[in-house]
Amino acid sequence: MTTVKRDTYTPETLLSVAVRVFNERGYDGTSMEHLSKAAGISKSSIYHHVSGKEELLRRAVSRALDGLFAILDEPDAGRGRAVERVEYVTRRTVEVLIAELPYVTLLLRVRGNTGTERWAMERRREFDHRVADLLKAAAEEGDLRADVDIRLATRLLFGMINSLVEWYRPHPDSAEREQLAETVAHLAFDGLRTAR
Repeated sequence: MTTVKRDTYTPETLLSVAVRVFNERGYDGTSMEHLSKAAGISKSSIYHHVSGKEELLRRAVSRALDGLFAILDEPDAGRGRAVERVEYVTRRTVEVLIAELPYVTLLLRVRGNTGTERWAMERRREFDHRVADLLKAAAEEGDLRADVDIRLATRLLFGMINSLVEWYRPHPDSAEREQLAETVAHLAFDGLRTAR
């Protein structure tokens, strides 16, 4: 009797493999053949779960974007002074980046070559604008230094946060995640806040 290898992949585990391969090879440099080899299943098995690699990309970047946008709906992102809200959003953005590191890494690497990539870039810009609006409100409330250009501060803040995908390697210690989020917030806002 011959044992047939069953497809044990779920859409979630297949997505995890696809994100790893997309991050290693680049989305454009990844074929369905690459994905099937990495997953150890046939291409037809992949098509059982998804319509193609662009659907995998959309699911992956949606997971990252959903995590980021959910932050803006959290109670602490909507109450208090704008500077407190933007500090909270900054900390939570770092925490989401760490929790969803491969997915956010992929999101930050899309270049706009497909409809899904352009959609993801537009959504990412929308998130960035909402955080920039919080920084602007904090400046208008007098909580951020007047001698710092808010557009520049916004770019530097996102540059610092987004650079984590290039060097941060996860550690199972959740306290490390919280410490990293706290450090990013202190570095950014200790320099941006007005003296009290």
